[in-house]
Amino acid sequence: MISNETHHQLGSLQVNPNRPLLICDVDEVIVHFTRDFEDFLSARGLSLDPKSLALAGNIFHTETQDVLPAEHVSALIDTFFIERTRNMRPILGAVESVLDLSASATIVFLTNLPHFAGDDRRANLAELGLDYPVITNSGPKGPALHNLAARTSAPVIFVDDSPHFIKSAHEHAPHIKLVHFLQDHRFAAHCDHHDFVSLRTDNWVSAKSHILELLG
Repeated sequence: MISNETHHQLGSLQVNPNRPLLICDVDEVIVHFTRDFEDFLSARGLSLDPKSLALAGNIFHTETQDVLPAEHVSALIDTFFIERTRNMRPILGAVESVLDLSASATIVFLTNLPHFAGDDRRANLAELGLDYPVITNSGPKGPALHNLAARTSAPVIFVDDSPHFIKSAHEHAPHIKLVHFLQDHRFAAHCDHHDFVSLRTDNWVSAKSHILELLG
């Protein structure tokens, strides 16, 4: 299901019906999330141990090793996005690759972060040179991807680090080509390989090359 806010943003977006579409996640695909989040945690006497894909249950007090209660994690993540979204730094090669790919495809960013941080995300990406539409989403990304993919007859490619969103994309829009971008090897160790993924990679050199092949 698409939230009202996401539905409104999608309704305001125009997509060329004859041009390929490249839909990219942002955190851990375009900008560093984990690195900045761990820095944010450290300033609060907390640490992250990615024993699974979830953040809840993997954040603990550095001194006592006590796990941070799950009910505190959501508020902590909101605070992180309030304080850090405006100034997040790019992953190596991400900006240059997307700029190059924009010559061959329409670029749209589909990002799961609190809607209140959407304008900070747009400003951050624009400052990095990536002044393209940003859709903030909540929950699975499949419905929003289906909405976007239906707008063009040309190839559609989706890049994301989350296996849950990759699966959601496959379920709701199985014709989309999927690039599973896993930059942090600690989290990648918990992700299964899927035959419906066109490419699994940890860098933009291989991602860009593969996307260009998909675009023909």
